[in-house]
Amino acid sequence: MNKQSQWKSSTGFILASAGSAIGLGAMWKFPYMAGIYGGGAFLLMFLVFTIFVGLPLLMMEFTVGKMGKTYTTKIYEKLTKKKWLNIIGWNGNLAVFILFGFYSVIGGWIIIYILNVAFQIVTFSDNTLGSIKFESIIGNPWLTITGQGIFILLTMIIVMMGVEKGLEKASKFMMPLLFIFLIIIVIKSLSLEGSIEGLKYILQPRLKDISMEGVLFALGQSFFTLSLGTTGMITYASYASKEMTIKTSAVSIVGMNILVSILAGLAIFPAIAAFGYNPTEGPGLLFKVLPQVFDQMAYGQGFYFIFLILFLFAALTSSISLLELNVSNFTKNDNSKRKAIAIYASILVFIISIPATLSFSSLSGIQFGAGTIFDNMDFLVSNILMPLGALGTTLVVGQLLDKNDLKTHFGTDRFKLFMPWYYLIKFILPVVIVLIFVAQFI
Repeated sequence: MNKQSQWKSSTGFILASAGSAIGLGAMWKFPYMAGIYGGGAFLLMFLVFTIFVGLPLLMMEFTVGKMGKTYTTKIYEKLTKKKWLNIIGWNGNLAVFILFGFYSVIGGWIIIYILNVAFQIVTFSDNTLGSIKFESIIGNPWLTITGQGIFILLTMIIVMMGVEKGLEKASKFMMPLLFIFLIIIVIKSLSLEGSIEGLKYILQPRLKDISMEGVLFALGQSFFTLSLGTTGMITYASYASKEMTIKTSAVSIVGMNILVSILAGLAIFPAIAAFGYNPTEGPGLLFKVLPQVFDQMAYGQGFYFIFLILFLFAALTSSISLLELNVSNFTKNDNSKRKAIAIYASILVFIISIPATLSFSSLSGIQFGAGTIFDNMDFLVSNILMPLGALGTTLVVGQLLDKNDLKTHFGTDRFKLFMPWYYLIKFILPVVIVLIFVAQFI
């Protein structure tokens, strides 16, 4: 067995893990989910779930990864000596496989937008960015499938390179730059005439907008944006050195995730109010609104092009972690198999993702359960497989693992956080997850 890949620094681990957690979840999904489920009310519920459920669960997954130091379809057996518990890892494997499938749809959209804007720039086009019609793009089956294929190909190439050669180096440069651009967009969006109503919509929680459905999707969003329940963070932590501090890393990642989600909301909703869009537009919200914001800027085409490149990187950091989990589980720490397995897994993902892509064109008439094929893939992962995976891991950690061993891997405990965290995982969070999980079917 070859030496397992490892992060070269804690900073690289935190930025790459934050990139995995942030990605499209915070920048693309959060604004349109908040638009559908009440704006400020959804933000409040999301913050509560992320801090009091997501953060402890993320610390738990980091602990399991550091303790197990192996691929996630084997790690539960290694830690508990119970082979059947590896089903938790396989649940995560299935979740990320499906997640990568519909995730690549959005990645393909980003690539198509990049090519359209690049064409405007090199041809010195006078057309506005708003002339790139979202409905025309997603309604073209061959165009969207091609974009999706390119996105999967890019993900595959980086995973084949290994974490320390590809993702870690890029994350240290691209993630801070993405934050800077988001702040610029927020400033411009807030300067638009009529933006104040959008600002109120996302920052003022209204009790009448809180619904059981909104609560369920806010929990699902906190799982989605932190990649919880897929065992993806367990995989990343298994590459971490002994010196990596669980609490610092988890708090940093949750903090960045919340910050990017709020910045995305502040970038989108004031512009929605200014340009007269409906906040319930759905998955295309970001692609419809942001071009209008950049059209209001000097050199808007150039700045939008740079933003799209950074947005693509944010999407790739997430998709890389999704593919990495499958590759890690099948290479079984033998990196000599990495390239072949990355290719096979990418081909399979491309095949299963085609129906999700066509959900917005030739297969848009197929509606069942949560909606389109795309919607059902999203619901299956965010609201079923992720909570099930998180529940399984809380039961293993809280009921089967040795408390003293957990405390050792938890690290220095200057603020005496271990015992509250341990009892939260052992007694409270499993009940919370079960109650909310059951509620969505009632």
